[in-house]
Amino acid sequence: MAKKKRTVTSGTGSKKASSGKGKTLVLVESPTKAHTLTKMLGSRYLVKASMGHIRDLPKSRLAIDIENDFKPEYILVKGKAKLKNDLVKIASEADRVLLAADPDREGEAIAWHLSEILGVDATSPCRIRIYEITKKAVNEAVSDPQPVDLHKVFAQQARRILDRLVGYSVSPLLWKKIRYGLSAGRVQSVALNLICSREREIQAFVPREYWVVTVTASSKDGREYEMRVESFGGRSLLKDGRPFLIHNAEEAARIEEEISGSDIIVRDFTKKESPRKALPPFKTSSLQQEAARRLRFSPRRTMRVAQSLFEGVNVPGKGLTGLITYMRTDSLRVAPDAIGAARGLISSLYGDGLLPEKPNYFSSKGRSQDAHEAIRPTDVKLDPETMKPHLQSDQYKLYSLIWKRFIASQMKPAIIASVTLDADAGGYGLRQTGAHLVFKGWSEVWPLEMKDQILDPAVPGERLELQGIEKEQRFSKAPGRYSEARLIRTLEDNGVGRPSTYASIVETLYDRSYVEKDEESKLKPTPLGMTVDGFLLEHFSGKDQSSIVDAAFTARMEDSLDDVEENKEEWLEVVRSFWNSLDETISEAEKAPRVPLPEPEPIGEDCPECGSPLVKKRGRFGDFIGCSGYPKCRYTRPILDKIGVLCPKCGGTEGGEIIARKTRKGRRRTFYGCSRYPECDYISWYRPTGEKCPVCGGVMEQKTRGKAPVCASCGYREKAVKEEDE
Repeated sequence: MAKKKRTVTSGTGSKKASSGKGKTLVLVESPTKAHTLTKMLGSRYLVKASMGHIRDLPKSRLAIDIENDFKPEYILVKGKAKLKNDLVKIASEADRVLLAADPDREGEAIAWHLSEILGVDATSPCRIRIYEITKKAVNEAVSDPQPVDLHKVFAQQARRILDRLVGYSVSPLLWKKIRYGLSAGRVQSVALNLICSREREIQAFVPREYWVVTVTASSKDGREYEMRVESFGGRSLLKDGRPFLIHNAEEAARIEEEISGSDIIVRDFTKKESPRKALPPFKTSSLQQEAARRLRFSPRRTMRVAQSLFEGVNVPGKGLTGLITYMRTDSLRVAPDAIGAARGLISSLYGDGLLPEKPNYFSSKGRSQDAHEAIRPTDVKLDPETMKPHLQSDQYKLYSLIWKRFIASQMKPAIIASVTLDADAGGYGLRQTGAHLVFKGWSEVWPLEMKDQILDPAVPGERLELQGIEKEQRFSKAPGRYSEARLIRTLEDNGVGRPSTYASIVETLYDRSYVEKDEESKLKPTPLGMTVDGFLLEHFSGKDQSSIVDAAFTARMEDSLDDVEENKEEWLEVVRSFWNSLDETISEAEKAPRVPLPEPEPIGEDCPECGSPLVKKRGRFGDFIGCSGYPKCRYTRPILDKIGVLCPKCGGTEGGEIIARKTRKGRRRTFYGCSRYPECDYISWYRPTGEKCPVCGGVMEQKTRGKAPVCASCGYREKAVKEEDE
């Protein structure tokens, strides 16, 4: 006899199951969200948390019946048996159940799994989607339940099956061909390929010499200009923005000689004012990028803090309230009432001078989940300074970004004045450009980040007096490695991944030891990562369905999943088409010879125990020095990455030196300690400079690259270091 489907709701999973008699049960994902909703909904509702997924595929096996239409084998998540039993009991006593998992694909799947476990009819009005946790939004959601969106469920299931097929079929191939314990992933492999491809560009890069020739000149009335040589005989000397056609010292000297013997005549002076439109409010990827750039937050840290702001904090006079809308979104849509509230606040704070006549609207490139809004404050009157006493430090920093970006998005454009001075000397064309802010507009709230450079007007035809010529040798630079934020932006630009997956992609690469951070905190592939990518590139980069390292292929798969969600494609056909080609490609790759791992790098020393050469090796906790005679000889020692600074604690008496070390897990953050550890316990997250504070004698540390050192004891900061702006 079939189990009768019911309409119910459920909550937090406490040690003792609460009674649901006569109540509506609301089932959410996290205890924090459950606590917030309990305060809002009152005694007629019982809110419980499923603690994320309650069912999933088992980790120990493929669990996909390929021969039976790729039927997934779902099991109860380990450790959730008691929670499941409690929820079933509560649901059986409740008047109805409302499934309030997060409003995205993953949340829809969680809601469906719960409906299966609790006997709730998924096609009945049992699903509520809460996009912001405010009393008004919650009450509206509860009063208008909908069926579970099975097309979203099918799209999530298809993604889960595709990821499992790749992980559990390609990974064993890597074990056979490279080394046991390696893994491959459908999106992870694309991200790794981007990082490794950039590294190959860097390794193949040949620096190109060029010279910058700068002419300093002045007018009769004292106006001064610094102009660069950019053309000769009307032909540009620039390529990719640099004067590559001034390619050596002899050419630069010839230019200097020619200009020194010629008059400098102003050819043109132009000024143009142009508006710069307000930036849109945040979506998931742009929030992660700005938080990384401005706050130095990792993507995972950003999402953890955003989750806490979404789920609720104590607001004076309101109690527990969500401060921001749902943070996993690729939409830039904003609700009309939120736009109206922002415009009202702008008018009251800044007057109508910064308020555009009509609201600003934004749209995302490509497809987006438009049921969601952009990430914005739920109440613009709760400004960051008002909320600061009630927020943790990370919450305040991230909320400030979100609030300011949203308010700025509804303000007038900033007006930029760009000026250009063109002059001639002999056959050479000289140019100086400048720009300055004429009207602040949205930059009143969100920083525009431009350096004002105002040029005094020059008159066409006037003669300038030569003051000096400076020649500077430069070399072109290799393309830079990806930062975490830049990688996420590149993946998004290529249509790879979705808002819910961006944060986990980078962390997975760290966890697999495929990627590490360089001295500038950029993503550098390890030799193991390069080897894995090389193998996948050779065998899985064709133009067929199994090109798992190709960004365009993976983007097409994401589009297919979107089509499943929109009921334009059948999930089974998407999975079957992918698997048939992948299976064939794996069969071919099985014939490939084993790939040798890179030979360990000799360090030029012999082992003190057996005399064999010592080599640089990599283990689960990073690089170390070991004997090449392993396993017969097991001699090892750590690599001491000395930075040339004596230990502030014992360097003067015991000769301890500061060495850079890395933490053992995850992103492997760099820290600094004494070479005499454990005898000396000096340790710091920041690089000591070797100097003492002139105020208190404390340790001066380089906290931010390119910025002035700061005293670790009293906070004294040296004068700012001037950086070259190339």
